[in-house]
Amino acid sequence: MADHYLHFAGTAPGRFLTRRLGLPQPAPLRRWSPGTPSLDGPLLHLTAGESAVTEELGALLTATGLDVTARAERPAGMVVDATAVDTPRTLADVRAALHPVIRSLAPGGRVVVVGVRPSADDHHQAAAQQALEGFVRSLGKEIGRGATAQLLRVVPDALASAGSTLRFLLSPRSAYVSGQVIELTSAAPDPVADREVPLAGRTALVTGAARGIGASVASVLARDGARVVCLDVPQAKDELARTADRLGAAALSPDITADDAAERIAAAVPGGLDVLVHNAGITRDRRLANMPADRWASVIDVNPDSVLRTTD
Repeated sequence: MADHYLHFAGTAPGRFLTRRLGLPQPAPLRRWSPGTPSLDGPLLHLTAGESAVTEELGALLTATGLDVTARAERPAGMVVDATAVDTPRTLADVRAALHPVIRSLAPGGRVVVVGVRPSADDHHQAAAQQALEGFVRSLGKEIGRGATAQLLRVVPDALASAGSTLRFLLSPRSAYVSGQVIELTSAAPDPVADREVPLAGRTALVTGAARGIGASVASVLARDGARVVCLDVPQAKDELARTADRLGAAALSPDITADDAAERIAAAVPGGLDVLVHNAGITRDRRLANMPADRWASVIDVNPDSVLRTTD
């Protein structure tokens, strides 16, 4: 879909007018495509304090395929190892690591701060690690130009589980993710035979898949190797069939508010589901004062209640 405002704001008259009016200056996002599967530039590996996982984290970063270095003029990404931050005073080490280089981050760049879970036994460590959340959210708003910032909380003794998450966050696939706190466990992820089709052998169901966001989600899942089942309301049956045919997917068009909806869906996927994306949803009236009980009931029936019936 064309972004007309982005195009207009990128022209000379558009830049002049939007600045005079105080309108936002959008930046093109660096999104994944077959021609741009990775970030274009080196990755800075920075450390706040004396970390015990520097070498292991460095190996994971190298496995992303990016050129990992401690210094670069225009880095595409920055990873700050803040696992050793254990007092409010040592938060200064995070600033010391990022302050000299943050302005050099390339447009569409990625910043990942790696921390650990706040301790239940050490309130100094808990305060410092919890403070990283506010820092990262603030940084995500500040850096602009299509760049993103995330806080990744890892288990130091099971750092290998962070590999796939780091690959995602340090790639164009994460263009729409910023200011998030992602907390990992020590559970090892399932091995992936081919990173180009990581969902090969998996079955995914997407509701509301005839058009719009649902169709786009189904397309991505199919692109990544999943067997996709597309579901939408009976009224969208023809459009749903076209979407499913384009993706080589199966199509289902039951009424998901019906009592037997879950049984019909289960019958269509006898081997079970690995991925369920409940994208379907409706609105009736955004003003509570104008909403009669029957419209309220229909929204609740489709949006939360159908999710519960399908997953029970």
